[in-house]
Amino acid sequence: MTPEIYLAEPLTAPTANRRPPSSAPAATGHQPSAVRRRPWGKWLAIGAVVAYVAVLIIAPLGALVAGAFARGIPPIIVALTDTDVLSAFWRTLLISVIVVLVHGVFGTAVAWVMVRHRFRGRALLNGLIDLPFAVSPVVAGYMLILLFGRDGVLAPLTEALGIPVAFALPGMILATLFVTMPFMVRELMPVLHAFGIEQEQAAATIGASGWQTFRYVTFPALRHGFIYGITLTFARALGEFGAILVISGGIQGRTETTTLYIFRALDDRQYIGAYSAALVLGLISLILVLGADRMRGREH
Repeated sequence: MTPEIYLAEPLTAPTANRRPPSSAPAATGHQPSAVRRRPWGKWLAIGAVVAYVAVLIIAPLGALVAGAFARGIPPIIVALTDTDVLSAFWRTLLISVIVVLVHGVFGTAVAWVMVRHRFRGRALLNGLIDLPFAVSPVVAGYMLILLFGRDGVLAPLTEALGIPVAFALPGMILATLFVTMPFMVRELMPVLHAFGIEQEQAAATIGASGWQTFRYVTFPALRHGFIYGITLTFARALGEFGAILVISGGIQGRTETTTLYIFRALDDRQYIGAYSAALVLGLISLILVLGADRMRGREH
């Protein structure tokens, strides 16, 4: 007898009749629920950020505006045209301009040296640059008193030169220079790092002097960072209070800046004058910062 032979069915079905694995999603045009985006998470994060900014910035600004305009515009004009207010604003602007000029030169030089050179003590110097961020401005003012006060270490020198520092304009300038020192340096150092040295070396190979290299090669690459650092420095100088209060004594008509006037006006319950001066000071700083941010956005 011839044995019967049975052919087993193929292990795999033809391609045309093959079904997709059960674990694969069907082609229905919808994403699986496990990977579907949840829009409520996005809006929750945005709402938290908006609430955070509103509580810390928008609400105080709104309260300031409401307090300034509580009795209308005429009292604001009267308050801002007061002799003490104008003198305080002028003194504040003078200090801020001097500070910006000094940091514009020396802050740029410090940033360039810190990036382009390696030397012993560089790490210590780099840490000291950030010291004004960590030290209270009141402590900074007290340190200046210890140096230039009546019994200060450098008091004999200032008396011999006939230049009063404590409770005078020079001391106020020094205090503001201290608290604003990091802004220019920290703004320019990353820009110098990113710029590199290739173009400077190329300029040197064609005979350019150090000043020509800096003027025509380095500084044009730094100009946006330079302007942004100047803006931050100026805005910070406008609002300095603690260090100036200690070193100046807040003498009305002589060493009183705008922030000191605001402090005195609140203490004397001259609320419209205090609110009006604070509003003007805040608007100037806000315009400066927004303008610098807009300029930085155009750069990028």
